[in-house]
Amino acid sequence: MAGSTHTVTNQVPPLVGYDVFSADRALAAAVERHVEPGLSEEVLGELSALGRTSGSAQVQEWGVLANENPPRLRTHDRYGNRIDEVEFHPSWHRLLGKGVSAGLTAAWDRPAGHVRRAAAFVVWTQVEAGNGCPLSMTHAAVPALRTDPELAAEWEPRLTSMVYDRELRPAHLKAGALFGMGMTEKQGGSDVRANTTSARPLAQDGTYELTGHKWFCSAPMSDGFLVLAQAPGGLTCFLVPRVLRDGTRNVFLLQRLKDKLGNRSNASAEVEFDGTWARRVGEEGRGVRTIIEMVAATRLDCVLGSAGLMRQAVAQAVHHCSHREAFGSKLTDQPLMRNVLADLALESEAATTLALRLAAAWDDGGEQERALLRIAVPAAKYWVTKRCPAVAVEAAECLGGNGYVEESGMPRLVRESPLNSIWEGAGNVQALDVVRALRREPAALDAYLREVGQARGADHRLDAAVKDLLTELADLDGVEGRARRLVERLALVLQGSLLVRFAPPQVADAFCAGRLGGDGGAAFGTLPHTLDLASVVERARPVS
Repeated sequence: MAGSTHTVTNQVPPLVGYDVFSADRALAAAVERHVEPGLSEEVLGELSALGRTSGSAQVQEWGVLANENPPRLRTHDRYGNRIDEVEFHPSWHRLLGKGVSAGLTAAWDRPAGHVRRAAAFVVWTQVEAGNGCPLSMTHAAVPALRTDPELAAEWEPRLTSMVYDRELRPAHLKAGALFGMGMTEKQGGSDVRANTTSARPLAQDGTYELTGHKWFCSAPMSDGFLVLAQAPGGLTCFLVPRVLRDGTRNVFLLQRLKDKLGNRSNASAEVEFDGTWARRVGEEGRGVRTIIEMVAATRLDCVLGSAGLMRQAVAQAVHHCSHREAFGSKLTDQPLMRNVLADLALESEAATTLALRLAAAWDDGGEQERALLRIAVPAAKYWVTKRCPAVAVEAAECLGGNGYVEESGMPRLVRESPLNSIWEGAGNVQALDVVRALRREPAALDAYLREVGQARGADHRLDAAVKDLLTELADLDGVEGRARRLVERLALVLQGSLLVRFAPPQVADAFCAGRLGGDGGAAFGTLPHTLDLASVVERARPVS
């Protein structure tokens, strides 16, 4: 029984029992914008159903349990036989099953497949980001496999299936399969050409025996893996099945699981190959070219994942401040807190709008859209993922001491927030990739300038930022040392142009003032007080 002094007042109700998709006005508007009218009702209904699932108390509890009960490595069974399995909490399997059935691996052949999947990925990330890794790897493996029509015909129907089959058995006996990836090695890091894993050709054409290690192997419980190894003809991409067709387990030795800062529900492993059977994907010596489309797809998922984390952080902060009172009024009614919340909301909406625009370009598939992706994906990966930790920490601060307590869920978001900036090529890798595109692919810059040019004349601060950017692009001497600054400006100008075209005027005005016009500070909450910040905050409030 509570004591007489323990009356609970001024506490915030949990943000639960709501439609995560429909309550995100920026996300819902982006989907409507990029989906053809005849398909809109179907897609919005599908995403709203996922949004209600994601916002339910039961599914949110699954996310908590999966995070609190991380995977365990079982190298041997009770009799001493090597089995190399990863055990997960039942909630992990429930989440992964829901993600697969929601189409998060089924984008490639569905109408508006990438936009509807991108929106679903943003929504599902807000439940528990850890299960996004196998969903992302499986989705992204498809374009790499398509370099070999025979392999694609065999594996693609399983990878794009909406059936989750967790059992380890030959893939041809399964209704659905998942993929992982292994590129990084101890000595190489991002320099995959320094990899030392060797591939020895076997008698059957296209088959090899691998010997070596992978320092990071994503989703080690998967049915198959795309890996890089040194064949006689150079660095080559290979498919490594977990279980061979005859039912025997391939040599896939899990040495240990990584003890990570966040993303704790997901397994990341160190793996040894020792006579491991593999099938070549693509030509010998062209491994990077073969796997590059997979990398591009996973990089976009890093943007989507960060957008989802930011949205959940902002939703929690606005929800808290809409209920919590201090100094005689709701926190959202206090000018300084309103400034902070509006600033956070701008960052979230800009990330979401950009991410969905890139997904739409993938659906389009035209030459100009693909050229745009060549610059816009690494630029967005660089910038959006770097903004995520700052948003998560500031949003947690909006909850005060409550935001530092595990029960609030904010520490989990904070721990997760740096991940997408590090995985699939950290910041310098992305910045240098943009520089490489600028130097080698004129069509990419032309497509970018055509895109931002569609907002010309709509906002003087955006026009000035484009002019300054063109001046910086005119001289690429010594560009590597200033690549981060250049890529940041590319991303901000692209975000500004999209918000000017598509967002409510008060959102676009505030973004251009604070991000492009030099009228904002280094910390959140430093927007000009003359802006309509109340409308920006209200737009971000998670009410269906």
